[in-house]
Amino acid sequence: MGATVAPHAMSDVVDRNVRLADAFRGAGLPVVLVRVTFAADNSDAVPGRTGTPSGGRVMPEGWDQITDALAGHPEDITVTKRNWSAFYGTDLDLHLRRRGVTQIVLTGVATSIGVESTARAAHEHGYHVTLVTDAMTDLDPEGHRGSVERIFPRLGETGTTDDVLKLLAPTH
Repeated sequence: MGATVAPHAMSDVVDRNVRLADAFRGAGLPVVLVRVTFAADNSDAVPGRTGTPSGGRVMPEGWDQITDALAGHPEDITVTKRNWSAFYGTDLDLHLRRRGVTQIVLTGVATSIGVESTARAAHEHGYHVTLVTDAMTDLDPEGHRGSVERIFPRLGETGTTDDVLKLLAPTH
């Protein structure tokens, strides 16, 4: 993604997500990678009217691919979404329920759009939700802050990458 993001730099968010994914894989827990895509002509866009036009943006080649830093693990589940939430119109819930998952840990871009929408849907589906606030970022720092401070506490627990990694660390 070439856009400017805040409050966390994209490289930091990717690095934290890699650390989390590696720890989950090491603990034998599923890792779900979510990619968003849509037709270049916007023909598969959500049809509802909005106050902000959504068409006309030309995305750079490869914008919708999982970053190489996270890709390449055949045991990971990849979900492709065409909406804000990773649940709507995908088989994410089916993948999770078949594996007996009751707790999900969310990260990503953009905090106030895709992450928040997915967190709301996860909560509505009855999952326990943990939101890793330093492993997500937004196109709008105020949007990020609003989600983290006002919305996420109503949907689940929040913590940092280090908080989650401590919980995953083996106890000997």
